[in-house]
Amino acid sequence: MLVEFDAELWIWDARRDDSWTFVTLPVDASDEIRDRAAATGPRRGFGSVRVRVTIGGSTWTTSVFPDSVRGAYVLPVKRAVRKAESLGEGDTATVAVEVLD
Repeated sequence: MLVEFDAELWIWDARRDDSWTFVTLPVDASDEIRDRAAATGPRRGFGSVRVRVTIGGSTWTTSVFPDSVRGAYVLPVKRAVRKAESLGEGDTATVAVEVLD
């Protein structure tokens, strides 16, 4: 499963030190990922799902995490990627997420 979308980068309020920056996946894609994860067996820690992500020229493997407040999965965007792609809080990125689980 591959999902492509544009999303604004935001910083997790509990960790405002700029090390926890995320984008939120679309709700419809999150619902599809949740259904797929439920069908593949036991859930991983915190309900996470392994993914391969591409933003610009950067590709990496990580996990997306369910966020009950937003009703969608959230994707952490690590500092090295933000630096390589010249992205900061409030910027919009084009994101491709491939579900691996």
